[in-house]
Amino acid sequence: MEVKATKNGPYLIPGNVIFKDAQGNEKPIERMVALCRCGHSANKPFCDGTHKKINFEADEATIVLNVLS
Repeated sequence: MEVKATKNGPYLIPGNVIFKDAQGNEKPIERMVALCRCGHSANKPFCDGTHKKINFEADEATIVLNVLS
């Protein structure tokens, strides 16, 4: 799986994953989701676009996750 950190923006996670919150509740996510990278979203862990308002700056990167069995 590849997680993309967009330039000056959120992490983009491809769909078909399971999101588990702090209480252990699981929610399947079938489409791409944007996760906050700036730390200022009012809807954490999801991106709400605040990075644009605060002029968040960060480089683009791709994180490759390999599942080991």
